Amino acid sequence: MKKDIQPPIAKKNPKELMVHNDVRIDNYFWLNDREDEEVIAYLNAENEYTKHKMAHTEQFQKDLFEEMKSRIKEDDESVPYKLNGYWYITRYEIGKDYPVYTRKKGTLEAEEEILFDCNEMAKGFSYFKLGGISISEDNTLVAFSTDTVSRRQYTLQVKNLITGEVYEDKILNTTGSATWANDNKTIFYTRKDEVTLRSDKVYKHKLHDNIEDVQVFHEDDETYNTFVYKTKSNKFIVIGSASTLTSEYRFVNADTPDHEFKIFQERIRELDYAIAHYKDSFYVITNADGATNFKLSKTNEIQTEIAYWEEVLPHRKDVLLEDIEIFKDYLVVSERENGLNNIRIISWDGTEDYYLPFDSETYTANTGNNPDFDSDVLRYSYNSLTTPSSVIDYNFKTKEKDVKKEQQVLGGTFDKDNYTSDRVWATARDGVKVPVTLVHKKGLEMNGENPLLLYAYGSYGSTIDPYFCTIRLSLLDRGFIYAIAHIRGGEYLGRDWYENGKLLTKLNTFHDFIDCTKHLISEKYTSEKHMYAYGGSAGGLLMGAIVNMNPELYHGVLAAVPFVDVVTTMLDDTIPLTTGEYDEWGNPNEEAYYNYMKSYSPYDNVTAQTYPNMLVTTGLHDSQVQYWEPAKWVAKLRDLKTDENLLLFQTDMEAGHGGASGRFESLKEVALEYVFLLELEGITS
Repeated sequence: MKKDIQPPIAKKNPKELMVHNDVRIDNYFWLNDREDEEVIAYLNAENEYTKHKMAHTEQFQKDLFEEMKSRIKEDDESVPYKLNGYWYITRYEIGKDYPVYTRKKGTLEAEEEILFDCNEMAKGFSYFKLGGISISEDNTLVAFSTDTVSRRQYTLQVKNLITGEVYEDKILNTTGSATWANDNKTIFYTRKDEVTLRSDKVYKHKLHDNIEDVQVFHEDDETYNTFVYKTKSNKFIVIGSASTLTSEYRFVNADTPDHEFKIFQERIRELDYAIAHYKDSFYVITNADGATNFKLSKTNEIQTEIAYWEEVLPHRKDVLLEDIEIFKDYLVVSERENGLNNIRIISWDGTEDYYLPFDSETYTANTGNNPDFDSDVLRYSYNSLTTPSSVIDYNFKTKEKDVKKEQQVLGGTFDKDNYTSDRVWATARDGVKVPVTLVHKKGLEMNGENPLLLYAYGSYGSTIDPYFCTIRLSLLDRGFIYAIAHIRGGEYLGRDWYENGKLLTKLNTFHDFIDCTKHLISEKYTSEKHMYAYGGSAGGLLMGAIVNMNPELYHGVLAAVPFVDVVTTMLDDTIPLTTGEYDEWGNPNEEAYYNYMKSYSPYDNVTAQTYPNMLVTTGLHDSQVQYWEPAKWVAKLRDLKTDENLLLFQTDMEAGHGGASGRFESLKEVALEYVFLLELEGITS
């Protein structure tokens, strides 16, 4: 019998942190040096402890991995889309982890041309990611990017699609995307700051010219990120610059890439806008004039300033305008009303204005990849918690739908009629109704004995829609209820839903989740001894907050790449993301924000109390949430918690924020998380 090992105890090396005459003592500040051998030794010791505590489940993890993998079609391919005379297809081959990018000229019967085989490109790397792919106007060249570290710092290169030659030029430390001018030799790309990884500079690269790349824009405001793209009409190259609340664009004709960029509308604090081009006009999605949920305006190409913007679709208090897609004969508008996606179709000649019909209350529908401006077909996707994803082509002229692909669930056991999903509304402590979507097997008795996993994110206005997931079936088939809490901080119920879950209202995010938990328990969906919570990144902050506030409500918690040391991180402007986050969390250099942040920051609020069983995961190379945040948090929890519940910490020593690369490698991480939960329920196979 294996001897039980004790959890690693991190040494204490007190560091005094003083701001606004307030002193915090950080005993584990020393862990923030990934080059320190002692730090690596500690992380490895935690990994060994996790491996030891979960050793008896190794076979279960392997079985679960194979079960989840078996539902996925290995020899799969994307629905082809047409761009500039070519059909583009991404496919996977049996037994291989990475995609193969291909195209066919003219028709789908034409000979396949392989652009990139990522299986070959990934050889010799423990992590590999192909970033953006951008084809030149004459279809002969492709700009592409790769990341082999997982810090989202991409190396940009160009490949000749006629000869197959990859040119020697390598542009380091880019965001991964590139935009061609119409001359087939000028590329615009964005570089990152070496320290903060903020995308702050746009450059112009001339193919085969032995001159240094020209910097065409520098975003010197540290709260902004910049990016570059071409309008769908192919007429303009656009540089965008955006913070959480404010945006600004400048543009140049794609035929004259050496001309000066013209500012579209100078930044005005809290003026948020985005632009698209059609014929001789720009269409502007904007929150101008108090349009909290955004409205659509237009302006001509010459006079683009806000004074010339004319309203096309007015602001509506109960409908969030999320995006538009422009075709030669139609404008497609993506909206959200009462939490649900709507796709609105308007003909430019004014004769048609209608919505695509959807009949469920727990579905997700999004416009898909529609790069062809002249198309009469809209591609969109549809799925729900019980319905696998479909890619659908809708013909504007005939009004017919063509289901191009339905996600296959292999294994022969899945039947969507065996599951049911619904939406319930929990009342938060301030009286606000918070929606929760749930899915479970039909016939499950609501007696308080069901295990329930509640997931949420709740930041940046990011909305978690109810979506289908084959992996989740491994929980549902073992009796779990899976639920998504659409808490404030996201945009599920419009822009106000976001505004009331950030800055000095951030506590609403945590309170909503806790109040949704209490509702699900009171309605007998589950009970405290069967209640589980899951969140990652900013959702990991959510996990850290709820276990400090109401640990008694949860039997187990999964916290992935959690943002838990809020105050220290937001005070360090050398860390990636920090300065750009001030509009989301507040700037702790201002005392009011400092005090508010400190009141909920998970690391600062760990106390001597009982905590749930917890599994915490991170990646050593994470550029979004640095590994030391969860490392310090776990060390402090180990020191102060008063229970014997499991606390496991797993660091992927090769990966970053997105986890392992490769199609199936990430399933091993999910298998560990699921087995952790299932074991707590006494489910061992």
